[in-house]
Amino acid sequence: MEWKTDWGLRGRMAFTMFLLFALYVVFVGVLTLYFQNFLFPMIMLGAFSIAQYFFSDKLALRSMGAKAVTPEEYPDLHRRMDRLSQQADIPKPTVAVADTQVPNAFATGRNKKNATVAVTTGLLRALDEDELDAVLAHELAHVKNRDVMVMTIASFLSTIAFFIVRWGWLLGGNNRQGAPVIVAIIASLVVWVISFLLIRALSRYREYAADRGAALITGRPGALASALMTIDGRMDRVPKEDLREEAEMNAFFIIPIKAGFVGKLASTHPPTESRIERLRDLEKEMATA
Repeated sequence: MEWKTDWGLRGRMAFTMFLLFALYVVFVGVLTLYFQNFLFPMIMLGAFSIAQYFFSDKLALRSMGAKAVTPEEYPDLHRRMDRLSQQADIPKPTVAVADTQVPNAFATGRNKKNATVAVTTGLLRALDEDELDAVLAHELAHVKNRDVMVMTIASFLSTIAFFIVRWGWLLGGNNRQGAPVIVAIIASLVVWVISFLLIRALSRYREYAADRGAALITGRPGALASALMTIDGRMDRVPKEDLREEAEMNAFFIIPIKAGFVGKLASTHPPTESRIERLRDLEKEMATA
């Protein structure tokens, strides 16, 4: 199907990124005023972010205990990825599997040509054929939308702000004991908190975009809605130990692991109910088109 743009969703993402940009402009201005030797740590953190960007796929797979699999090992999974990648009009990503009860999937990689889509064995057992196609299409939509690159860029100065909150007193030079360094550290704390919330909001908007992309790739919004309900329902049955082990991967998963009130407040994903409602609306829209 034609890859259509949801301009309302695109507008909200653009506004969120504008707020981040404005926040970061003020932040850099404050740092320029108050830190004498800020350039060196910024270069160091920039190098770290670039390395993280280029090796994000390997880091994510290692964190999950996932490994790339061959067509001989998982023939059905590879056939699905071949077909769905063609429908999404992107190169076929590397296919990986993690042996865990947590029913989930994630995409990683810096661009379309260097992407990996990973699924868990728990997911393969939990979903029917249409639901599995829908989840894989959701991850392919993340790849098509370059979400790893977008979130890495959006998080760069937020990471610097967090670094200064922890280590800013080392960057003050001759003013180490003075008020300027304290002001810069306080400004960094404010920037980090605000950017944290804005980045989480941006992540939630991009999940909606990936849901829409999956529906357009497969032509079956209802299948993704059904998959989300299945995964969300099975999350509660997974042993607590497994949930704690996988919690650090929340930003990658198709559905995040719930972590109480604070976890929901700063969630990288929208509520499952809201995602399903949007998919149902899209299903009606496609049926009448």
